[in-house]
Amino acid sequence: MLFNGTGLSLPEQLEAVKRAGYDAYEFWGWESKDLDELAALQRRLGLALSAFCTTGVPLVDPRRREEMLDGLAASIGAAQKLGCRTLIGLAGQTLPDLDRATQLESVVDGLKAAAPLLEKAGVTLVLEPLNTLVNHKGHFLSRSDEAFAIVREVASTHVKVLFDLYHQQVTEGNLILNATNALEWVGHFHLADHPGRHEPGTGEIHYGNVLAAIREKGYNGYCGLEYAPTGGAEDSLRQFLAQYNTP
Repeated sequence: MLFNGTGLSLPEQLEAVKRAGYDAYEFWGWESKDLDELAALQRRLGLALSAFCTTGVPLVDPRRREEMLDGLAASIGAAQKLGCRTLIGLAGQTLPDLDRATQLESVVDGLKAAAPLLEKAGVTLVLEPLNTLVNHKGHFLSRSDEAFAIVREVASTHVKVLFDLYHQQVTEGNLILNATNALEWVGHFHLADHPGRHEPGTGEIHYGNVLAAIREKGYNGYCGLEYAPTGGAEDSLRQFLAQYNTP
């Protein structure tokens, strides 16, 4: 999102990330990327890849379980080539022909089936709830408490939650308690402000307090910046790092 509309190539985007003072980056889909070229670019710039999305086969559909697992296996292979230890997974859109209980069971069973693949590879899948009020109408999973209940039932240290502070502010608020009360099950954070999904500091979320709280509770993983900047992307990255110095 940061560089949408800038016209910068991926190498130029990563060079901007490095110039701004960061040592890691993430992206959404991997299938269209030249992984060998990307791995070489990471080595040249000294950047780590913090996370990217697995293939978009929905967890809610039990009829597509094998397709989901095949896509996950391919994504794990891509992660290993790029030195990435975190994959982002989504439940998918709510299916009209299956009741909610069946779809929830499919999400849990799919993640249980995925867990041995992830554990063997040393890769963690983070399940991301998305808000359905503004951006993702019809998405099956929106609440953090339901996401935490799912990963607890799966009971693997390689299946956790991606806690997107923007999505959860839209959905439920109460960010500090909702995140820190289950922090051992959080594998990644995403950051943007609300309203507008712009950089932290442009909306209603007090990021100074939120980030201090998760640091105090012991979170030392990555926080991905998934926002649309109101000004220049590289300038916003510099400003964020100077203001918040996140984990």
